Amino acid sequence: MNRIFNMDNKFFTFMGKVADLIILNFLCIICCIPIVTAGASITAMFYVTMKMVRNEESYITKNFFHSFKQNLKQSILINIIMLLAFGVLVVDISLVRNMNGTLYKVLFYVFMFILFLYALLYLYLYPVLAKFYNTTKNLFVNAFLMSIRHLPYSFLMIIISLLPVGIFFIPSLRMQSLLLMLSCMIGVSLIAYINSFFFVKIFDQYIPEEEKADDSEEASL
Repeated sequence: MNRIFNMDNKFFTFMGKVADLIILNFLCIICCIPIVTAGASITAMFYVTMKMVRNEESYITKNFFHSFKQNLKQSILINIIMLLAFGVLVVDISLVRNMNGTLYKVLFYVFMFILFLYALLYLYLYPVLAKFYNTTKNLFVNAFLMSIRHLPYSFLMIIISLLPVGIFFIPSLRMQSLLLMLSCMIGVSLIAYINSFFFVKIFDQYIPEEEKADDSEEASL
């Protein structure tokens, strides 16, 4: 009986993790609302989820806002750059779709490939910012090179990140509503947590042995 109510058993550990992810999901969504702070919010979320993967987390809210404040200025600049790039890309794709013939096909596939590269870069940018000290230029370069070098992991993480889209293809409206509610409660942080298993494995390859001993803070890259 004592084992059932032991706070260290697997059930309570699991439920504690779920509660942490719900809190983290709420913090991330709220801090993304101003849009300009979305980058800092996503960075802070990955800062926490990578600690969770390593079983290093202590206070979810404290760690979240520690990273949020620490990376706010740089993440705002990165967020603006990525939003502008996405806007230009969307406009270009829209213009290409109004064309006809061979030129349309060629340009359409070219821009689809660029969109894929954009997705790879976006996937890595904020986790890299959460883990490593970088200039903004080096951050873009390193995030892109990592995404290409670890392409199998990158493909898998993109698929995981797009899984919530599958909710809209479920024929049952009741099931859709239930999954959408769960997604709003924990979806964003859960995806970040799952992807953080891959990011931790990837990033460990770039951290010098002497810095791994103190892995609670950002490492140099």
